[in-house]
Amino acid sequence: MKKLFILFFLLFGVQYSIPQSFTVSVDKNPVEENDRFEVSFTFEGSDINSIRNFNPPSFNSFKILGGPNQSTSMQIINGAVSASRTFSYILLPTSTGTFTIGSASIEFKGQILKTEPLKITVVKGTPKPKEEQVAGVSEDEIAKNLFIRASVDKSRAYLGEQITVTYKLYTRLNIAAQMSISKLPQYNGFWAEELETSRNLSFSTEVIDGKKYSVAVLKKAALFPTQIGKLEVTPFELAVPIEIPKKRNPNNIWDSFFDDPFRRGDIYQYNAKSNTLRVDVIPLPEENKPASFSGAVGKFEFTASIDKQKTKINEPIVLKLSISGTGNLTLLQLPDFELPAGFEKYEPKVIDQINRLNKIGGVKTVEYLLIPRISGTREIKPIQFSYFDPDIRKYIELKSNPFYITIEQGDSAANYYIAQKEGVKQLGTDIRFIKTKFDDIAKKQEHLITKPAFWIATALPLLAFIGLIGWKRKQDKLSGNIQLLKYQRAEKVAKSKFKKALKFLEAGNSEAYYSEIAQAFFGYLEDKLHIPKSEFTLDKAHSVLVEKGIDIQLADRMKKAGEKCEFIRFAPNASATTAMKDFYDELLNVVIDIEKALDK
Repeated sequence: MKKLFILFFLLFGVQYSIPQSFTVSVDKNPVEENDRFEVSFTFEGSDINSIRNFNPPSFNSFKILGGPNQSTSMQIINGAVSASRTFSYILLPTSTGTFTIGSASIEFKGQILKTEPLKITVVKGTPKPKEEQVAGVSEDEIAKNLFIRASVDKSRAYLGEQITVTYKLYTRLNIAAQMSISKLPQYNGFWAEELETSRNLSFSTEVIDGKKYSVAVLKKAALFPTQIGKLEVTPFELAVPIEIPKKRNPNNIWDSFFDDPFRRGDIYQYNAKSNTLRVDVIPLPEENKPASFSGAVGKFEFTASIDKQKTKINEPIVLKLSISGTGNLTLLQLPDFELPAGFEKYEPKVIDQINRLNKIGGVKTVEYLLIPRISGTREIKPIQFSYFDPDIRKYIELKSNPFYITIEQGDSAANYYIAQKEGVKQLGTDIRFIKTKFDDIAKKQEHLITKPAFWIATALPLLAFIGLIGWKRKQDKLSGNIQLLKYQRAEKVAKSKFKKALKFLEAGNSEAYYSEIAQAFFGYLEDKLHIPKSEFTLDKAHSVLVEKGIDIQLADRMKKAGEKCEFIRFAPNASATTAMKDFYDELLNVVIDIEKALDK
């Protein structure tokens, strides 16, 4: 019995004396550019069931091809039981240099364990023979079984008419891990807007030349041509980790592979590339073009209204214009209109409610604040809005009814009456009894203009009036220069949108969060760099920053951050709150740094 107790103690007493450790390792270092590698975070100890809350580091300088993959092992050496659990990621470097992967953390029985930061050196890759790259299988064979097909709903369109481009992935191969974007298409000559698609790829089956393919929509976009002629859309490129069977059937490697779902092979990073798209853009007809036409193409409705027809001097009126329908709503210019004499017009409030399903549509609402300065009856003439309908190839002109507004004097008479009553009170203090001695009267006369309060009270209205004139001139200057106004308010508007995005993040609404944060970032760049929305590209923003003398590294950071905004639908960690907050901080810091650099 005593011997059994000693044996039990040796076996299990040693087990609990084993120290716990949490370490990081990499399967290769240095790594060649565009060559995948594996990073592993391993917990070693006797009680792996007590570990909780694995928190990976940020992999900002790499693309995540797969992970986290978990594996567990256990062994008994000299009576000691040791176990380990590993969390591994397959990563792909995107540029050369030395990069640091931060610490991962894990909780063990209330204690937080962290790995050491890991430095990865990425060097230029050396070309390899195709046979080596694809484990004996030619890329032509892969391309027949996995490809991206780009298509448009029309190959000939009018200037400003929506063209819908769809990118579909066709595959007969096993996709082994998370896909990532290698290169986005360039929409030169177009204003592009992403159309809504499912965040998770949904596969269906299509048969091509007698072969079954699994098919998923990768991306849809609405393109609005901004110039005429023959335009091209460059290919969409996607890095797809595929599984290549280790043993090749001499007849047909793919058919053999499909017949055996349990066979496992090597992982190969294949770069799938779509076809180039070509579109012929024709000009809008000059015949019967209305004078009010400003570029709207699609199908629209137009309404105009005022909130009151009777008002008083200095009491505001709201004039509301609403354009609804399908077409290039984002690019629409506001209808022009004339105001009668005696009105002051302020900068409009514009609200866009855009629907991005199959066609871009929705409602653009514009509200003008009008201040009448003189009395009488005034007429606002009919406001006109026209658009081109590409389906019937005609211009359509819409116009509102005229508005008649009666403006009364307001409360100036009442103010005068109140002023008179106050004067009577003051007059009562001026009537005094007859005095035989004049000492106190003389004393009051001496102190009237010698007191500092008198001069302060006299000067303040004058200073306030001068300040008001200066402020009004500045506002008039800004109102007349919308570009300058947008430039000066760009940071404030962006930070407001960032705060709104943060609320979506806290509420768990990731789709609204990414939409708002992208609007904040791209809107800031458009306004701050004076780039019209229809001409904006990240390359152009990069060039403008460099031309303004901004450090090239900051310009590069801006471009990479913008690409992340565009790539985000394919981001593997898009649903992780920590990664989303890191993304928020990254974009906000770029905006702050650009603002500081431009103010120097």
